[in-house]
Amino acid sequence: VFSKIFSHEALESYLPKIQLVIKDTLRAWSSNPEPINVYHETQKLTFRMAIRVLLGFRIPDEELNRLFEVYQQFVENVFSLPMDLPFSGYRRGIRARETLQKGLEKAIQEKLQNTQGKDYADALDILIESGKEHGKELTMQELKDGTLELIFAAYATTASASTSLIMQLLKHPRVLEKLREELRSKGILHNGCICEGSLRLDNINSLHYLDCVIKEVLRLFTPISGGYRTVLQTFELDGFQIPKGWSVMYSIRDTHDTAPVFKDVDVFDPDRFGQGRSEDKDGRFHYLPFGGGVRTCLGKHLAKLFLKALAIELASTSRFELSTRTFPKITLVPVVHPVDGLKVKFFGLDSNQNEILTGTDAMLGATV
Repeated sequence: VFSKIFSHEALESYLPKIQLVIKDTLRAWSSNPEPINVYHETQKLTFRMAIRVLLGFRIPDEELNRLFEVYQQFVENVFSLPMDLPFSGYRRGIRARETLQKGLEKAIQEKLQNTQGKDYADALDILIESGKEHGKELTMQELKDGTLELIFAAYATTASASTSLIMQLLKHPRVLEKLREELRSKGILHNGCICEGSLRLDNINSLHYLDCVIKEVLRLFTPISGGYRTVLQTFELDGFQIPKGWSVMYSIRDTHDTAPVFKDVDVFDPDRFGQGRSEDKDGRFHYLPFGGGVRTCLGKHLAKLFLKALAIELASTSRFELSTRTFPKITLVPVVHPVDGLKVKFFGLDSNQNEILTGTDAMLGATV
């Protein structure tokens, strides 16, 4: 099922909707007279992308914002100690999950009843259809669980990587300008505007420097520290025997920091992934931001596509400045993010410094 949800054809159909969600969000950021908290706002953005694009829910903005607040309460308390006491994080998490599931059930029911005007099959459509193909009608509880899983997969890690991307573009204006040059050379950016119809999946995949930038963000700022695996067969590592059945954790961050293929590991250098160097090509498991082996992240292609679409919009239609004197420190828990969320002022200007008129959500609501 997930191979269909994240297939090339599915990504192609999601792309225009992802673009609209990002474009509308950047308009809102630019129209805000105050600096925004990038990490908080990218969490809203990735949540909105999951709801509007992956799940195809036509939830009004006010209700969507309320659902986002509830979802945040759920995520903040999901790792609480399982002590079912009044006012405990566990109890708050359970209550938030119940409220969230009620909201999702309402959205699913409305979606099942209203199939008019759909121009693409979203992830939930594919999930429902797959159940029918296997002779099994999914229950409402199974649909709610699947929906929650898809939101969870698209949310925190993508928001973390999006924040890291914006911070690195702020820190390295030459990288941002090199991105713009690539967009111009490929006929995507012209006179400060994205050329209509130019952002197709094959066009985006042909942007080699953009790919290098995203790879370097994910190398240096991998959202999660590592992953767990169960040992299927006893093996030896550096003279230590690891028995079958043990649970082990591998560290993505330490792997990236110590892999001998990467030169100057602390330096943000997208060119390390360019054709002349290709530092990620030496060895199978030196670069693994999405994990490795058969249990690698299924949504990695969607996450990279989202980050690339965001980078293209940032390079094409935004001017943004750090609003604090220095860049914030980074914390690693629960995912990588700046301690202050990263305070940035966005301006409604394109790359030629022309003023952009702010829009509304009407077009988005009608399309996604």
